[in-house]
Amino acid sequence: MKARYRFAAEKALHAVHWMVSQGVPVDLHAALKTAYFADKSHLNEHLQPIFGATYRAMKFGPVPLEIYEIIKGEALRMWELGRDDLPWKLDGYKLRVISNEPVVMDAFAQSEMDHLEVAFRRSVGMSFTERTAATHGRDWQAANGGTMSYEDMIEGRPDTEEAINFIQETARHVRL
Repeated sequence: MKARYRFAAEKALHAVHWMVSQGVPVDLHAALKTAYFADKSHLNEHLQPIFGATYRAMKFGPVPLEIYEIIKGEALRMWELGRDDLPWKLDGYKLRVISNEPVVMDAFAQSEMDHLEVAFRRSVGMSFTERTAATHGRDWQAANGGTMSYEDMIEGRPDTEEAINFIQETARHVRL
């Protein structure tokens, strides 16, 4: 039984808005890898991700599919969020702020913000090639081009088996 979380669409929207409002250039790859780094590190430390996205093992690393759809402003995601527009624009692969809508991070626990900030600094501090290499780990390899498993993201814990059992039992009940 694979762990599957309910995707936190509002958190994803606000996290992307926060990223593009940090005053540093953010491209699509950096934003998507920030989400992956944050979800994975929070999962390993607290046994639950921040966003609960469905990660696909793509050529250039994990892609959180729902977050990718939000960034692109796909109709179904816009409807889910109850929005007609986004506070950013995707120009080619670059994201830029286009409104002065305030960034709202109230839905995030302090631990989630901490992981998001570390993941963002890590991601924007790397080149495309470095980010790609950093995300081609055991979890990405195990997916073999398909959907990645949260169980495979657990690493470096002395209680790996117990942690995996815990997330398998609780994931569907957790509200992120």
